[in-house]
Parts: sequence; C-alpha cells; structure tokens
Amino acid sequence: MATLKQIRQRIRAAKNTQAITRAMKLVAAARLTKAKNKVEEARPYSEKMYEFILSVGGAGELPPHPLLTRRSQVKKVALVLITADRGLCGSYNTNLIKAAKVWLDKQEAATSIVAVGKKGGQFFGKRGYEVAQTISVPTAGADLDDAVKLTDTISEMFTTGEVDAVYLCYSKFISAIRQEPRVIQLLPIEPPQTEEIESGSAKSYGFEPAPEELLALLLPKYLLTVTYQALLESSASEHGSRMTAMSSATDNAGKMIGELTLTANRVRQAAITTEILEIVAGAEALKN
Repeated sequence: MATLKQIRQRIRAAKNTQAITRAMKLVAAARLTKAKNKVEEARPYSEKMYEFILSVGGAGELPPHPLLTRRSQVKKVALVLITADRGLCGSYNTNLIKAAKVWLDKQEAATSIVAVGKKGGQFFGKRGYEVAQTISVPTAGADLDDAVKLTDTISEMFTTGEVDAVYLCYSKFISAIRQEPRVIQLLPIEPPQTEEIESGSAKSYGFEPAPEELLALLLPKYLLTVTYQALLESSASEHGSRMTAMSSATDNAGKMIGELTLTANRVRQAAITTEILEIVAGAEALKN
C-alpha cells in the first residue's frame, strides 16, 4: 500500500493536472464561441453559392473549364485531410483519421494526402502513405488567407495533371459534443443534379455575361467557399471536442482527488491509531 507521503504527492499532481485541464477547457470554450459564430455566419453564403451552382447546372451542358475537366482515366487522387496540430481534443483526430483511412484503402488509383494539421500527416506518413504536403493552421482557427492558400495548392495540383481528382475529409460541426467526419469531392467540380436534369426536362437559361466568363469567375469562388466552410467547420469541431474532453478530464481529476484524499485520511488515521496503541503498550510494559 502507498505511504501517506506518496498519496499526498499524487494529490498534488492531480490538482496540478486539474488546473491545466480547467484552463484548457476555458480557452477552448472561448475559442469555440468565436468559431461557432464564424460557422453560422458563413453557412448562409455557402448555401446560396450551392444554390447558384445548382441553378447554373440546370442550364444543361456547361462550357469547358479547367476545374470541370473530368479525366477519362483516374490514375491518382488526392485527399485533403483536415485535422488538428495538437492532441488533447478527445476523439476528433481519431475519427477523422479513421474515416480517411477507410476511404484511402478503398481507392483503386494511387493516392496522395494533403494534410492540413500535423496529426493526420504524422499518422499516415509513418504508415507508408504518400503525404504530398503538410499545412499548419493557426491554433485559434483558420482564416480566409489559409483557405486561399489551400485552394491555390489543390487547384494547381489538379490543373497541372499531378492528380486527376481531389477529395476533402473534414469534420462537420453539429454541436460541442457531436461532430461528423465527411468525405466530399472537390475537383473536378460537378454541379449538383436536380430532378429536372435527371428527368431530361432541364430549363433553358440565358447567360449575361457569357457562360465562359461567368464560370471563370464563379467556379474558383465556389471552390474557395467550400474549402473555407470546411476549415471553419473543422475548427469549431476541434474546439468543441477539446472543450468536452477537458471538461471530462477536469471532472475525473476532481473525483481522483476526492478518492485520494479519503485514502490519505484513512492511512493517516491508521498511523495515528497505531502510534496510540504503541504508546499504551509501552506504558503498560513500564507498569509491569
């Protein structure tokens, strides 16, 4: 059984850990509020952009554009994996890595990974997967400049023929305790299909300016919007998961401190009782 000194050392260590986890919980909660606000502000714009692409797709056959080019033979695909730079955020990184690994193992073509956040790149790099690039994002969360850099990177990889398709694995933010890993196709951009298009009764649209000019402006913005939204969703998911994990760790540390304190009191009481018995026995021995 541990001595009273060892138990007190464990209590001090648990209290120090509890102070750290409580501070991390408060920081994550503050960052989550900001990240959640950004997600909620960006979603309406993202939804309207999606609706616009949907309506443009209703025009039927679209003019050629580099971001719409579908390769006849897909030899290599890239997966943009958005994880965190740090741990201590519950199952956030684990769930994303698991979803990405399932998707990668199903691919028949060669695969390459663009890791946004160190955790994903480190995991797959150690297991023999090709990690083309690792991009770090600020601890407080990605901003528009980070989305622009990432969009430029994947656009160049696709338009130069380095890869034939680009997919994105990110975590959609539902709440602080619920995040859903998702894998979606980024490139080539495929306009969403409506029931009218599928049934062959698509409407005829007139474009102003010309369709080529419209697509040259619209498609890069649409790609940037999807990428930026995914970064915001992932940032909010990370902070929510970290806040939940640190809250649980703080509560567990409190329970451990209570149990160790109770054990220390019992050990201390037993030591006092033993000393009293020894004193009484010594006194009785002197009398005899």
